[in-house]
Amino acid sequence: MMNEAVVKVLKSSMWDLATCSKGEPNVVPVAFKDITDDGKLVVGDVFLETTLNNLKAGGGRIAISAYDAQSLEGYQIKGTAEYVTQGDIVDNFKALVEKVFKGAATAKGALIITPDKIIVTTPGAENKKII
Repeated sequence: MMNEAVVKVLKSSMWDLATCSKGEPNVVPVAFKDITDDGKLVVGDVFLETTLNNLKAGGGRIAISAYDAQSLEGYQIKGTAEYVTQGDIVDNFKALVEKVFKGAATAKGALIITPDKIIVTTPGAENKKII
């Protein structure tokens, strides 16, 4: 499902997470993120309060947008997020966030996102193509 081009853009760019609750959309940029070997997207929770509330209200549905600002190659990924507060993924994000913020902040947990659909957002003939 997730080809090398998608993985490259996801690994090299920021992600915007979009959720919605009660008709009020919310989008946030995230820098603490990764891709698991089995193709799940993981995001460290540092400041995701509204996102988490929206996920609870919306059955875990989430959309991610990532793109290369130079080439405009981009992808939207729709899926379902699960929130975890323990395990290796959370431990790794805690260590990374504490290092970046010099102990002033930490990761409280992590989102594990299972992609359902990947959509090309790159301008051109492939735009809106589902991979």
